[in-house]
Amino acid sequence: MKRHLTILCENSVLPQLGLMGEHGFACLLESEDGNILFDTGQGLGILNNSRILGKDLSTLRAVVLSHGHYDHTGGLPDVLHQSGPVEVFGHPDLFRARYRTVGTGKRFIGMPFQRAFLESLGAEFSLSTERREIGPGIFLTGEVPRQTSFERGDDQMTAIDDGGELHPDPLRDDFSLVFDSEKGLVLVLGCGHAGLINILRHALSMTGRDSIHAVIGGTHLAFADEEQFEGTLAALEDFRIDRIGVSHCTGLENAARLQSRLGERFFFASAGTRLEF
Repeated sequence: MKRHLTILCENSVLPQLGLMGEHGFACLLESEDGNILFDTGQGLGILNNSRILGKDLSTLRAVVLSHGHYDHTGGLPDVLHQSGPVEVFGHPDLFRARYRTVGTGKRFIGMPFQRAFLESLGAEFSLSTERREIGPGIFLTGEVPRQTSFERGDDQMTAIDDGGELHPDPLRDDFSLVFDSEKGLVLVLGCGHAGLINILRHALSMTGRDSIHAVIGGTHLAFADEEQFEGTLAALEDFRIDRIGVSHCTGLENAARLQSRLGERFFFASAGTRLEF
């Protein structure tokens, strides 16, 4: 069965008239079993880009929110106005108050909308920490074990805990989408807060596979220090990945370094990118 992926929202765009770039991510997975939207961007381009690319959001059978940051969830109200009532998959931490904290200053970067408001628009939330099959052969990773020594997370990411205190945010809700295809295993990342190598190892462990055909999406490597970036480059060779399409929050400098190392296996998964598996 063929499956198609289209990047609807991303920091960069392919040269197609009318597409909008934004700091965010959204990807549409289409198949005979129904269409799934993975993230919604921050809300600036989801409707415009869907229209330009000929994608009808009223056909969605599910929405996945990879984690509770504004640049992945902000377009949800616009999507719900198109889709009507639809199941929305995510983690119980989705609505946690989140900030980017630099020195003594902090900026809110969490989910911009209250749960009750989104439910009034038709969101039917299904929140769990576990790995789940959300369609035939289509899985959410659930919480990703943090096992590498060099992927320590972004110390500027903070959140309000249950006691009302601001602490470093472990971003336990960083989910990825995994599905099998005629070409092999495909992994779609939202932002990669759990660490790219942690996610890859978890995807192989949960599927019992020993290689990955394609990895697409945000890697959060723009915020990685040299130890993490070099550790990631070294570890990537263990996975025998055929194609790596980087998106949101990879950073231009580190994306260029990835391209130099990976050669023809590398591509930019900009808004407007269409892939068939």
